[in-house]
Amino acid sequence: MLPMAELRSALSSRGFDGVRTHLQSGNVIIDPGKSGIGELSATLEKVITDEFALEVRVIVRTQEELAAVAAEHPLGAGQSDGSLLHVIFMESTPGAAKIADLDPDRSPPDSFEVRGREIYVSYPNGQGRSKLSLAYFERVLGVAGTARNWKTVTKLLEMLS
Repeated sequence: MLPMAELRSALSSRGFDGVRTHLQSGNVIIDPGKSGIGELSATLEKVITDEFALEVRVIVRTQEELAAVAAEHPLGAGQSDGSLLHVIFMESTPGAAKIADLDPDRSPPDSFEVRGREIYVSYPNGQGRSKLSLAYFERVLGVAGTARNWKTVTKLLEMLS
């Protein structure tokens, strides 16, 4: 587990401004500064490896990208419990052929929708027994990702405002 307070300190000491974290969830809000967005994932991965001897994949979204994701969950109509809605942020856009390999009937009543680099998932009965796991999507699509529930997505956007 990566301690968030120590991560904030490590990033600040490396010259990043406005470093904030949300819970113990691995979510970091940061001003990319000189690195620029394109290099930020690799830079953050290196800091984490150097400071904590952990190899982790870092997936970055800009404030504008997160706002677009949070504008509407396409499967969220009538769902007031944000813990039952998730977004999987993929490292890159999966190919159409790989998306076609996903099984929409893998875990009823759960459902998903792929939009660009995001996969919106609805778990009406909770995520615990669902077969629509992050590992499933990563394996079929061949793209790394990280999942966040809708409450976390909206909280991160709130923190950015």
